[in-house]
Amino acid sequence: MRIIMAIDILGGKCVRLTKGDYSTGKIYNNDPVDVALEIEDNGLKFVHVVDLDGAREKRVINYKILEKIASKTNLSIDFGGGIRSDDDLKIAFNSGAKQVTAGSIAVTDPSLMLKWLETYGADKIILGADFIGDEIATHGWTERSDRKLISFISEYVSKGVQYVICTDVDKDGMMKGPSTDIYRKILENTNINLIASGGITSLRDIDDIRETGCEGAIIGKAVYEGKLKLKELGKLC
Repeated sequence: MRIIMAIDILGGKCVRLTKGDYSTGKIYNNDPVDVALEIEDNGLKFVHVVDLDGAREKRVINYKILEKIASKTNLSIDFGGGIRSDDDLKIAFNSGAKQVTAGSIAVTDPSLMLKWLETYGADKIILGADFIGDEIATHGWTERSDRKLISFISEYVSKGVQYVICTDVDKDGMMKGPSTDIYRKILENTNINLIASGGITSLRDIDDIRETGCEGAIIGKAVYEGKLKLKELGKLC
């Protein structure tokens, strides 16, 4: 299972939110590039970079920081936040993203999502299926759709999606453990490379996620708050 470190960018700084609430933003480093270098120095190979400004403004904003991370490290970057158009997608890939996560657009414009899958390939486009309760959350988690989590994922799997990042918004930043039962249920109902996100706080949590059959686990606040050490995570890679 891949260990993926989260770098969330707001106002050009590395921050973490709680449950996606922008008013809870806490700055952990003024330079996300420094964070990426430290992640790489500790042996990790994958990062999930989220443009929180972009998610809120519905267009990619922090692509220059993405460019710097890509040019100064050898990390494999998955980029999300504000991907709403062909131009946004091109900017992300041209700035160094290896994969792009499309979340809100998969709800609001399924035909565009399917076009991207066909154009770039299912190994490049990740479905973002973030949820509150059992409903898909969109637009930086500020809105809820009427789409149900498992049927939403199943529908896209039938159309060629191979990778899904799934965040339980209620768990995000709470450091109270992940939604392993939900991830297990998703994998029982779909054949997908599932990447778990939200609530992972300990090595035991990582083991629990691995036992569900998830392909990856995204870790953020637990590291920034010192509950988990990058060196510990590096040994798992």
